[in-house]
Amino acid sequence: MTMVDIILKKRNGYPLSKEEIAHFVEGYTKGSIPDYQAAALLMAIYFQKMNKEETAHLTEAIMKSGRLVDLSAIEGIKVDKHSTGGVGDKTTLALGAMVAACGVPVAKMSGRGLGHTGGTIDKLESIPGFSVELSIADFIKNVNDIKLAVIGQSKDLAPADKMLYALRDVTGTVDNISLIASSVMSKKLAAGADAIILDVKTGDGAFMKDIEDSFLLAKEMVDIGTSMGRETVAIITDMDQPLGLAIGNSLEVKEALQTLKGNGPEDFTELCINLGAHMLLLAKNATTFEEARGKIKDTMASGTALETFKAFVKGQGGNIAYIENMELLPKSDKVMALLAEKEGYIHGIEAEAVGLGALALGAGRENKESSIDLSVGLVLNKKVGDYVAEGDTLAYLHYNDENRLSSAKERLIKAFKLQSEKPKERPLIYGLVTKNGIERY
Repeated sequence: MTMVDIILKKRNGYPLSKEEIAHFVEGYTKGSIPDYQAAALLMAIYFQKMNKEETAHLTEAIMKSGRLVDLSAIEGIKVDKHSTGGVGDKTTLALGAMVAACGVPVAKMSGRGLGHTGGTIDKLESIPGFSVELSIADFIKNVNDIKLAVIGQSKDLAPADKMLYALRDVTGTVDNISLIASSVMSKKLAAGADAIILDVKTGDGAFMKDIEDSFLLAKEMVDIGTSMGRETVAIITDMDQPLGLAIGNSLEVKEALQTLKGNGPEDFTELCINLGAHMLLLAKNATTFEEARGKIKDTMASGTALETFKAFVKGQGGNIAYIENMELLPKSDKVMALLAEKEGYIHGIEAEAVGLGALALGAGRENKESSIDLSVGLVLNKKVGDYVAEGDTLAYLHYNDENRLSSAKERLIKAFKLQSEKPKERPLIYGLVTKNGIERY
């Protein structure tokens, strides 16, 4: 077979075989297939789409392009969680400790932030001494001993995905359900978990802006996981406003710690409980959803979630004095109140604009080489549905650089959409997707 034949076949709307897809992925990863031919095939896929079998074959080929992580030495059913990304999404920090406190092993590979979405590793590195550079042996030992460990994604995990995504990014072929689903699931499957929970964000601050597209993506990923022998479920969650109140690395660590103590924001706490309950069900740690929810709640009330988080931090070299006294965590020099310029009900807080505002303050990376300021960001004082009078505080901006403040402030004030009428309440969770189908709430 030749790449020209494969390109023409897909261009003309015919499904590709498993062998043709494997030939493309292997050849492109090894450098025998040039960028221009790979780009041509990606564009053909973009327009002609892929069926479920093709998508599963593409996922498997990308997954097998690098090392497959063997977690069989970890006792119990390993459940992984993946979020499609959002603003203020510090879920892994709290959720991992809650689930681990129930005795379910959480072996997590996470990434750094790029652009307006934050990275779990950056947030954890707000804690002095914390390291994600564990050997696989130490990673497995920590999960067996503590039930929780987080390491960075290795370069040899699904390397084809990184290459293909970079090409999609510069050829306008990112926005395709099959290509997105295979990208996400290839890494999750290669990471070795027995079961996977997917948090698919929808709305302004999410990759998928449209709710129907979000359900389609979730179904595609659940089908892939199921076809590869991994029990997979997805929930569709709102990202039309930031999750919780804190946006920024050390600020999000503080909010996660408050949540572990039972004092977190209502929306963030509820999401952790919901995701955690599904993880317990996948791990056979509970028999009903309500039982599982009760177990997750108990970890906060009893303090076991916080103690698990401390053990996790200590196990990866972090100084737990910063957990016991959150005021020691990185703190900005200055804080400014962002004031409402008119009165009304908040109809929307554009999550992407808020993320870009935090990026402007220095909380994120504009490119891979950028350094980040772990102490800066913002804490919302109002959420969608709240009434504000002119001059009320909408958010507190934590900053170190006056020059950065002006551009961030301009973005952030525009992110708050005020109207005279009270808005309809938006759900936090829109539905559940399993191998049996879609359940809308």
